[in-house]
Amino acid sequence: MAQTPRPSNKSLDSGASAHRVTIPDLGNRKRDGDPIVALTAYDYPSAAIVDAAGVDLVLVGDTLASVVLGYESTLPVSLDEMLVCLRAVRRGVRRALLVADLPFGYCHADSSSSALEASVKFLKAGAQAVKLEGDKTRCPLVRQIVDAGIPVMGHIGLRPQAVHSMGGYRVQGKTSEAATELLDEAVALERAGAFALVLEGVPAEVAGTITRTLSIPTIGIGAGSNCDGQILVLSDMLGLTVPAAPSGPETLRARKPRFVREYLNLREQILGAVENYAADVRSRNFPGDKETYRLSEAESARMPGS
Repeated sequence: MAQTPRPSNKSLDSGASAHRVTIPDLGNRKRDGDPIVALTAYDYPSAAIVDAAGVDLVLVGDTLASVVLGYESTLPVSLDEMLVCLRAVRRGVRRALLVADLPFGYCHADSSSSALEASVKFLKAGAQAVKLEGDKTRCPLVRQIVDAGIPVMGHIGLRPQAVHSMGGYRVQGKTSEAATELLDEAVALERAGAFALVLEGVPAEVAGTITRTLSIPTIGIGAGSNCDGQILVLSDMLGLTVPAAPSGPETLRARKPRFVREYLNLREQILGAVENYAADVRSRNFPGDKETYRLSEAESARMPGS
């Protein structure tokens, strides 16, 4: 059931007057037990709205591949497509920390130069940090990017870019051995210089252990309430998930994930509004007098045929 909307935080609507969130701020939030609020955004208007609402971290996620561009997974999205969305989001964000996802392929090449080059492009486009998926084999890459002066957020557990090797979108760390491996990965990534970790699709007990072990913040998505913060895909929480075609493949975004709380069913509201518009046009009820420009009586009288 959709949640009752709460009043907006008007104190942050000015954006520019509010304190801009920094990476040290997130560390302080963990120390003080103050939960970190994070959301995705992919365009200027949604970025401006979530920023005005007081979100602490905005992620231009590679989920834009499916929720914006209609791909079946995150794998096809290109760096150029990510950059277009990042620049739009940057124009809407005044307060939140802005992070961008490195797309699939930039952390998999034989040379790490492509990942570093992409990270530089992200910062030039307005990101303040990059996020990359991967286990502890990514530690040398994380260290190289961090040494170049670019903050890195890690992402372990369910990794959508590894959907094929993981056998689908499945919860990770469900055995004691797998949980221990996730903990080892988290510790290794912190030591490599990551300033925070996203934990996706992980049992709450495992996420809690990782969170208590690390000195850097953890941001959960499908990882329970023991993390230092939470993130959701904006389209999911607003009810904009597009159902799978009857004969098409089901993807992570073609159904509402279990970990999503839907705060608004915007898809149904938009659908109803468009249907009402179409009906008004077909019945010639739109445009009406209120939506119509008119000549003055004098100019109208001078029109041919008047």
